[in-house]
Amino acid sequence: MCGRFVQSLSPAEYAQSLNLDLFDSAPIGRYNVAPTTGVHVIHQVGDRYRDSVVPWGWKPHWATGGRPGPINARLETVATKPFFRPIWKSGRCIVGADGWYEWKTDPDDKKRKQPYFIRLKSGEPLLFACIGELPRGDDEPGASDGFVILTGAADAGLVDVHDRKPLVLSPDFALSWLSGETSADDALHIAEHQELPAEAFEWYPVSRDVGNVRNKGPHLIERIDNPLL
Repeated sequence: MCGRFVQSLSPAEYAQSLNLDLFDSAPIGRYNVAPTTGVHVIHQVGDRYRDSVVPWGWKPHWATGGRPGPINARLETVATKPFFRPIWKSGRCIVGADGWYEWKTDPDDKKRKQPYFIRLKSGEPLLFACIGELPRGDDEPGASDGFVILTGAADAGLVDVHDRKPLVLSPDFALSWLSGETSADDALHIAEHQELPAEAFEWYPVSRDVGNVRNKGPHLIERIDNPLL
């Protein structure tokens, strides 16, 4: 499951990977993005694109209880699950990222874990396929706004084969995912058949400091020489 990722570049740089010339050029500079925190999201509003900052995690208004909403949505059920129905057809969005973290767990000691940073071999930004409840027009983000990252099959993890990896699209398919002219059925086909393959990624061990959300900074994505696992 994708539970932490890196968003260090500027919104403009993530947009440029989609051939969009817009958004703020100031670096975001976040190396330990955690659930419930505000994240830059690219989405379409009418005939234009917008960069909004909304919380990572979402639940419909009727979901009761104080627990935060999920941060990921499983590809195999997202189109049919009533929980996500309000945002599946009209809430598609893209989150640009440098990469994400996965943890390898010692099978003999579940508390013993080693984080790895995963990125594209090309060094280009990643484009996560997401859905969410997002601001419309020029409205500011509302209390109910948020997003979830789509994840692939349970046997598609990179560091841990049993993990679920986020669904990453190429720029062309990411633009189609964003487009209001793309039907829900076509969007599902993109998600099911056009995610980037495992061969497009590379990963390496990093400091366990990333396990604490209070730790920040570029040192978190530096390779370490003596991993636990």
